[in-house]
Amino acid sequence: MSGKITTAMVLAAGLGTRLRPLTLDRPKALVQVAGQSLIDHMLDRLVAGGITRVVVNLHAFADELEHHLRARKGGPDIAFSREIDAPLETGGGVKHAKDLLGDAPILVANIDSVWRLIGQDPVARLIADFDQQTMDALLLLTPTSRALGFDGPGDFFQDSSGRLTPRRQVAGAAEAPFAYVGLHATRLEPIYQEPHSRFGLAPLWGEMSREGRLFGAHLEGDWMHVGDPQAHHWAEAVLKNQMSFDEALLSYAGRRR
Repeated sequence: MSGKITTAMVLAAGLGTRLRPLTLDRPKALVQVAGQSLIDHMLDRLVAGGITRVVVNLHAFADELEHHLRARKGGPDIAFSREIDAPLETGGGVKHAKDLLGDAPILVANIDSVWRLIGQDPVARLIADFDQQTMDALLLLTPTSRALGFDGPGDFFQDSSGRLTPRRQVAGAAEAPFAYVGLHATRLEPIYQEPHSRFGLAPLWGEMSREGRLFGAHLEGDWMHVGDPQAHHWAEAVLKNQMSFDEALLSYAGRRR
């Protein structure tokens, strides 16, 4: 690896429709969980893991979010990338911020993920383990069976070398053992080369997988996806120690049934 990752892109331009009514008067990034906004949860994690500079994309309630972040104390340095007409999705948002990001590898973070750490800091691990000579992206994963608030069938299979295969590329696979937890390290060249202005990262991950350049690392902790008001309730209960993570998982499994 050449150079240590010090910059992250935090994706905060989404409309947050699934979190309504919590997002009727604020962006998803400013929804609070256990007394702290979602974006501040993520920024604190990034800073603790070694990130010093962050680019945040803005669309919904852009002025409110920018004002909040300009008043933030304790780092990181923050730059803003506005998406005026509509959100540009995960890949388009990164490409739109090219002039702010430069060309070196970065971390990319969603703001609807919170976790309670048990082992190694995942931000520091992604920074340490990312090797741009052999990897296009290194994604943080958790077992699908222990993903609180995640209602999908799982995202990835992983082989003994750490390489990932998206579930959609495996014929007949209704479920996959690992879910993406909203944080990864990536080279920027594949994203900048995409011809469209609005696109997601998932199709690019499929191409990286076919080339053997998509890898996964595992979160040592309890992951909570704050995707809807009920998931928000459970995440808050866990972080406030009002409910154990396993109790919340059982409640969530009952809801899914």
